[in-house]
Parts: sequence; C-alpha cells; structure tokens
Amino acid sequence: MYSTEIKIRVRYGETDRMGYVYYGNYAEYFEVARVEALRSLGLSYKDTEDKGILLPVHTYDIKFLAPAHYDDELLIKTHIIEMPRARIRFRYETLNSEGVVINIANTALVFIDKESNKPIPAPELFLIKLQPYFQTT
Repeated sequence: MYSTEIKIRVRYGETDRMGYVYYGNYAEYFEVARVEALRSLGLSYKDTEDKGILLPVHTYDIKFLAPAHYDDELLIKTHIIEMPRARIRFRYETLNSEGVVINIANTALVFIDKESNKPIPAPELFLIKLQPYFQTT
C-alpha cells in the first residue's frame, strides 16, 4: 500500500450555516490529496492527460463521523490500496487537529483513452512507480 499525508486548512467559504464544512467540499479536498499523492510518486495528472490518458472518477463514497469547522487544520491521509489495473483506487482518512478521524472515503478512477473514450489498462509508468509498495516477500 502506498500512503501520503497532506494538510488543508478550512476556509470560511467552505462552511455552511451550521458552521460545518459543507459535505461537497470534501470531494475537492480529496482531489487535492490525490493529485499530491501521485505527484509525490513522480506522476502528474497534467503529464498523464498530455499523453492522452484521462482519469475520471468512477465511484466516490464517504462516511462522516464528526464535523470540521472554519479554520480547522485537517490532515488527509491518502492510500493507494492496490495495484491499479483499469482503475486506480484511493482511500482517505480525514483527521482533525486533535487526531480524531472525522471521515473515511474511497474513490476509484478509471484510466480512459482520450481518443476512443474507452477504458485502458493502467499506464506502465504508474505500475513501475507503485510496484515497490506492493511487493510481497
């Protein structure tokens, strides 16, 4: 399994009338975490797209355990939980500054050929970069 962490501070405009982070903002937080997780591996969404490979979200689910509020600093742990095939799966845990897990989420993205708009196997570079984290001894 491959894991990274990123911190995000909640901005005022991301909260609702109850003072909680609006639920829809977590999808954006996870996108930031996912892009940075791939970047830390030496992979880039931009380079991938420039090579004609798109990565649309196929599934997204989230379980809320506690709210986050304005100005909270959130720690998002991002995990790639298995070697990608035609899909790459991510798991997220969001923790508040006290270390309490406030939500758990999953996304699956599909590798799509831009020309044909059809799913394709994971690019070789993704497999090469991730292989060390999934070797069994």
